[in-house]
Amino acid sequence: QMQLVESGGGLVQAGGSLRLSCAASGRTFNNYAMGWFRQIPGKEREFVAAISRSGGTTYYADSVKGRFTISRDNAKNTVYLQMNSLKPEDTAVYYCAADYTYGVHITLKSYDSWGQGTQVTVSS
Repeated sequence: QMQLVESGGGLVQAGGSLRLSCAASGRTFNNYAMGWFRQIPGKEREFVAAISRSGGTTYYADSVKGRFTISRDNAKNTVYLQMNSLKPEDTAVYYCAADYTYGVHITLKSYDSWGQGTQVTVSS
């Protein structure tokens, strides 16, 4: 499995921005599609964004489309999530995940490595 470590979470006011980073190690990074998911206590973990191995294909949840941008730097073994125009409903723990299977997926079961998560809190 790949080791993943998220960073960049924190407290921000509504309308503000944050950039999450996820540093990967232990496997060849560009062999993996990458995804971001989020979870609120008591709710299921939900898809946020995903990016292909090369970075040429991205997918977003409807709730974040136009506000969040996923990107990756294969030279740095890092995937990013730029979050703009944040809303209180974006408050959650955000998880980075790696997917070795072919293609780009939005379902949790496709991902075989997960980070420990980083808390994002958006105040109104």
